[in-house]
Amino acid sequence: MSPQIAGLLQLTAMIVALGLAYRPLGDYMAKVYSSEKHYKPEKWIYRIIGVNPSTEMRWPAYLRGVLAFSAVSVLFLYLMQRLQGSLPGSLGFSSIDPDQAFNTAASFVANTNWQSYSGEQAMGHVVQTGGLAVQNFVSAAVGMAVAVALVRGFARSRTGELGNFWSDLVRGTVRILIPIAVLGALVLVACGAIQNFAGIHEVGQFTGGTQQWNGGAVASQEAIKELGTNGGGYFNANSAHPFENPNGLSNLFEIFLILVIPFALTRTFGRMVGSLKQGYAILGTMAVIWIGFTLLMMWTEFAHRGPAFDIAGGAMEGKENRFGIAGSSLFAVATTLTSTGAVNSFHSSYTGFGGGITMLGMQLGEIAPGGVGSGLYGMLVMAVVAVFIAGLMVGRTPEYLGKKIGTRQIKFAACYILITPSLVLGFTAVAMALPTPGNSMTNTGAHGFSEILYAYTSGANNNGSAFAGLNADTQWFNTTVGLAMLLGRFLPMVFVLALAGSLAEQKPVPETVGTLRTDKALFVGLLLGTILIITGLTYFPALALGPLAEGLAS
Repeated sequence: MSPQIAGLLQLTAMIVALGLAYRPLGDYMAKVYSSEKHYKPEKWIYRIIGVNPSTEMRWPAYLRGVLAFSAVSVLFLYLMQRLQGSLPGSLGFSSIDPDQAFNTAASFVANTNWQSYSGEQAMGHVVQTGGLAVQNFVSAAVGMAVAVALVRGFARSRTGELGNFWSDLVRGTVRILIPIAVLGALVLVACGAIQNFAGIHEVGQFTGGTQQWNGGAVASQEAIKELGTNGGGYFNANSAHPFENPNGLSNLFEIFLILVIPFALTRTFGRMVGSLKQGYAILGTMAVIWIGFTLLMMWTEFAHRGPAFDIAGGAMEGKENRFGIAGSSLFAVATTLTSTGAVNSFHSSYTGFGGGITMLGMQLGEIAPGGVGSGLYGMLVMAVVAVFIAGLMVGRTPEYLGKKIGTRQIKFAACYILITPSLVLGFTAVAMALPTPGNSMTNTGAHGFSEILYAYTSGANNNGSAFAGLNADTQWFNTTVGLAMLLGRFLPMVFVLALAGSLAEQKPVPETVGTLRTDKALFVGLLLGTILIITGLTYFPALALGPLAEGLAS
């Protein structure tokens, strides 16, 4: 069997697996967020933190809950790292420097998981499991809560109430993420991933040299790392490391974990707004982009250019033989079209066009299917913009799901769209203009520029992957990428929740013959065009200086 056919079979198997999980998981999540019942463990949590889970919140109160919880989380994780040298289970590692501790705390709380350190050489068991793994759960739950609040904004009328943040946070963690992560960890252990609390040990004593390896609760952290679209690995090699991702089966399972909740949330959306067809339209848009990017990446990386490529069967530099080009391409697209950032190969070693595809996936806003929660609310904001554009073309007030899209709503959507490009392009321009940041580039020319553009694209879009050639462990990059991650995560949430509140206050508008049908293929095409045009106009000049220039020159 040729590698190309094997790649298509892997893609087909992934589509089938996601299709089987779509309905039951989507319906289950809709029930979780619509239920009025609180389980006993959840009541204990509410009692400990001192909140009433039944109190409805308007969008400012909901936002204050998001920001307060996240601020405390940043402080808690920062202190854990600064005190690591005094904590048990530190494996002898010293405390983390202030700038790197800030960067890492911002990264994991923002669901970015950017790592400017080698996990096996810096973080002990307590920080890994009690700090980083905990944030893998709750940062994902925050994203899901904000998405559900926006869905309630479409579903409700004549009220500004969007639910209760603390209830949504706890339910998302306890009822959705933890059960699936436990099952996922068991599957990964069965595949060969390690799960222990062993210390540092030497291997290879009889081969003329030794290496030191850590043990760790790797399988459990790997499961939520992928399921919560987090991405921060136990080891520097991330999901290319055999302790995290042992074989081809575990590789496909990890890709499944990355994609399953973001895709299933479209059914949750359809169920909660009372129209499954609306969810299918959002799903169709996400699926077309994901499948298209995957096929394009495989074609780019399989393209033979000379004897070396012919012998290897394609561009194998930076890729694991265990996964090959197909498994690496499928993983790379899944991780950059979501906010995961995990890698099983090194994107810096991809072809010029292949590296550009990973960058473009993030620059789309990671909405196909996007991060857990963030992908859905990002796509819904783009749907609001698409409806507004359609309304301008036919000269009538745009409507979406029975809600009028007026000046206020489109201002919120426009602000949401402008935040991330401003961070990416602004920080990249400053870094390239100053003399010191450029010293961190391993390469020069177009590829060197791509290293910095990729870093800020990854940080501001809360992805966390890197181009691997950039030395990001400097005060400049630790600080600026940390700021990009925090601003890129929480500023968009302000406008998402404000949009949700404005929609929930409206009276429903009855559908007429002039209403744009947003559950048809025509709307899917309109939404696709809106996404690609907005992204293309925004990022094309920067992409032309980096990956496009490199690809055309090779």
